[in-house]
This record gives sequence, structure tokens and C-alpha cells, in this order.
Amino acid sequence: MTIRVLLADDQALLRSAFKVLVNSEPDMEVVAEAADGAEAVALARSTRADVVLMDIRMPGTDGLAATRLITADPELSGVRIVMLTTFEVDEYVVQSLRAGASGFLGKGAEPDELLNAIRIAAAGEALLSPVATKGLIAKFLAQGGSSDPDGEDGAPAYSQRLAALTTREREVLVLVAGGHSNDEIAERLEVSPLTVKTHVNRTMAKLGARDRAQLVVTAYESGLVRPRVE
Repeated sequence: MTIRVLLADDQALLRSAFKVLVNSEPDMEVVAEAADGAEAVALARSTRADVVLMDIRMPGTDGLAATRLITADPELSGVRIVMLTTFEVDEYVVQSLRAGASGFLGKGAEPDELLNAIRIAAAGEALLSPVATKGLIAKFLAQGGSSDPDGEDGAPAYSQRLAALTTREREVLVLVAGGHSNDEIAERLEVSPLTVKTHVNRTMAKLGARDRAQLVVTAYESGLVRPRVE
């Protein structure tokens, strides 16, 4: 199947470069281009793109607001969003993950990295840029989220949702938050990758997560996984 890609960036030259790159691949195609967030939301609805490459900073409706609008629309539940940013570790990156983005990538990434990011997002996997380490992501999540399960800001809701998980699902959630693939988790738990996939899917359903990136956010913000202090 061909991966349908929507490009959202206010720089026409950059969109053109991305379009040439994406259309050069046999398994993907650019179905539309947007110059701002509002246009991106409208085109996501009309084209039903599989993946949106979304610039965080755009005039008018920015990428963050557009991401929230797309992920809040039940009819667009199948749309995956990869945020494009010049500064890979900042508060906007964390906010975009909370808003429902599948991950993010720096605009200076290599062509192969960008194409791989599209495929990863389309498959429903979490895309965390190698430049932004898990420790930094965890640090920002802890600063702005409800990382204390005994605290007041949203902790009861997290506790209720986590209580619905089985012991094995919690175990899998912790490993997903650690950046491990299904195959790696299967090896650690001595089960099949298919069993792990089933646990991941059930965990996402119980937590209301769109994809693995949302599982990572929930694991840290709920306090189930704590940021490591280097």
C-alpha cells in the first residue's frame, strides 16, 4: 500500500524538496501541501493522508494547534503526525507529543532518516529523534506533567487508567517507554513478538493512546517510569 503524505510547512522551497524526496519512493506519495496549520487540518480531513509532516512554527495556526485539532477529531484517528523542528529539544516538542504527535524530527535530518520516519509513523510506531535522548524527553515531561502519582494535577485519572492494566501490560508499558522494540521486549520477557504486539495494542486501548509515542508520554507523566538523573 502507498503511504499518503501531507506536507505542512510555510517555506515553499522546503516543501518542494520534501515532495521530490517523498515522491521518489515507490511506497509513498505526497497528496497535498499546506502553508499553515489551518490549511493542514482542512487537507488532512479532505485527503485522509496517512502521515502529516508538520512544521511546529508556522504563521497563524501553528503546527502544535493543528496537531491538537487533528488528533481530537475521531474521523482522523488514523492520521499520524511527525513534527518537524529546527530545535529538536524544547517545550514545543514535548507539547506536540502530548498533543498526539507520533514523534518529531529535525529539519537537518538526512533524507533516509526522513523517509524512515514516515514509514515508522505510518506503522503506528513511536518516532523519537536520536538527537533528543530519552533522558531529555523525560526531563521535559517531568517538568510539565503530573509525574507524581500522589500529586493533584491529573494523577487520579492516571491512577484509574493504570489500574486497568494487567501486571504484564504494565511491564510492557515500562519497556515501551524505555524505547524497546517489540522484538526486544519479546526477548526480555521470553514471549513471542506477536504476544508483545497484543499486549501493546491492549495497553493502548485501555489508556486511550493513539500510538506508542502516547504510551511513552503516559508512562512518564503518570510516574510509572521515572526520568533517570545522569
